[in-house]
Amino acid sequence: MHFATWKCQIPTETFTHSLTHLLTHSLTDSLTHSLTHSLTYLLTFFLIYLLTFLLTYLLTYLLTYLLPYLLTFLLTYLLTPWSRDSLEKLTGSQLVKRIPAFYGT
Repeated sequence: MHFATWKCQIPTETFTHSLTHLLTHSLTDSLTHSLTHSLTYLLTFFLIYLLTFLLTYLLTYLLTYLLPYLLTFLLTYLLTPWSRDSLEKLTGSQLVKRIPAFYGT
């Protein structure tokens, strides 16, 4: 008795279509998933880094350079003779007692 070998023949078009669909679908899903997550992570990381750096830099600059400069400028400006006289006229009080000058003694 001779047994015939049963062969399952899938049409080439169906196999090609299925394989193309499977590969396209899996590649599209994996690329979309990986790109979405990586871009989300990178954007979040850079935004946090940028905000942290800017806030740190701005606060450091403000407290180290700008604030002392402004205070020094304002105090120097307020203590000049012109501004002292103007303040005395405005307030009606003498801010600094003047030392009398003795000439010809």
